[in-house]
Amino acid sequence: MGKEVINDIRWAVLGTGVIANEMAQALQKSGKKLYAVGNRTYSKAVAFAEKYGVEKVYSDFNDMFTDPDVDAIYITTPHNTHIRFMRKAIEGGKHIFAEKSITLNSSELEEAVALAEKHNVLIGEAMTIYHMPVYKKLKEIMESGELGRVNMITANFGSFKDYDMSNRFFNRSLAGGAMLDIGVYALSLIRWFMRPDPERMITDVRLAPTGVDEQVTMLLSNKEGQMAAVALSLHSKQPKRAMISCDKGYIEIMEYPRAWEARITDAVSGEVTTICTGEHADALKYELEDFEAAVTNNKKDFLHLDYTIDVMELMTKARNQWGMTYPEEE
Repeated sequence: MGKEVINDIRWAVLGTGVIANEMAQALQKSGKKLYAVGNRTYSKAVAFAEKYGVEKVYSDFNDMFTDPDVDAIYITTPHNTHIRFMRKAIEGGKHIFAEKSITLNSSELEEAVALAEKHNVLIGEAMTIYHMPVYKKLKEIMESGELGRVNMITANFGSFKDYDMSNRFFNRSLAGGAMLDIGVYALSLIRWFMRPDPERMITDVRLAPTGVDEQVTMLLSNKEGQMAAVALSLHSKQPKRAMISCDKGYIEIMEYPRAWEARITDAVSGEVTTICTGEHADALKYELEDFEAAVTNNKKDFLHLDYTIDVMELMTKARNQWGMTYPEEE
C-alpha cells in the first residue's frame, strides 16, 4: 500500500560521495539529521556516519530498502545503477529522490514511475533547476506575460576533463558521457521555459575513444515554433550560460545549474533588471525542501516529474539517433 503521509521524514542516503556529503550538510542547514547511510564499502559508510552524526549504518546497504524506520532514500550512485536500487526501494515502500540522471533511459523511467504508482510512493530527480528560487521567480515573470512569448533558448555547458578514459565521465561501464552528466541540465532548463515540450530534434555528436558522447550539439523546436540550441562538451571548457529570448526582452543566466541570479534586458530600452534570489551553496537544501513538501503536503507538482520524463525522452532519442548504447541496454 505504500506509506501514509508523514510529518518528519527519516532519510537514508545510498552512497558517500560528494553529493551525499552535500545532502547531509543540507539537512543540517534545515536543522535536521540524516537518519541512515549505506555504501558498498562499509568502512566509508562508517566514516560518513561519524562525520555527520548519522544514527544507523548498514553493514549491507540493501537493508535500507526494507528498513521500516526509513521513509525516503536519496540515491547518489552512478545513474546506470539507479533503476535496480529504485526497484528494491519502491517495493519496500520508500519514497525516492535520485541524483540526475534519474535513470539510464526512458524505458527504465517508465518502469520506475509505474512501480511508484503501484506502491503509492513518490519519485523525483534531484534537478537543481526545478528547485532554485531564481527559477521559480522567473517562472512567475514569464507567466505574468511581462516578457511576452519565449522564442529562442540557448544553453552551453562545457567542462575540461582530463583525457583519462578510465575516468567516470568517459567510462562506458559507468554510463559516462556528456548527455547524461551535463546535458540533463541544459535540457531541463529548456523544458522549464519551453511550452510545450520539444518534438523535433537534430543532433550531432563526437564520441570519445570509449564510445561515449564527448561533445554534443542539439537543435530543438516545438509545435509552437519555439526553438533551442544546446552545446555540450566534456573536454572543452565553456561557461555554463543560458539565454532565453522573448518578445519583449531576454534573460541571461550564468552558472545556470545552480543559479542565484538572472539579468533581464528590455528589448526596446536596453534597461537591465537583475533578479537575485537564493544561494548557490543551498541548492540541495532547496531540492530536499521541495521533496519533503511533496511527500508531507501532497505537493507532487513540486517534483516536476512530467518535465523529468520529457527530458529523459529527449536524451534517449538523441542516443538512439547516434546508435549509442550502454552495456545495460544491450
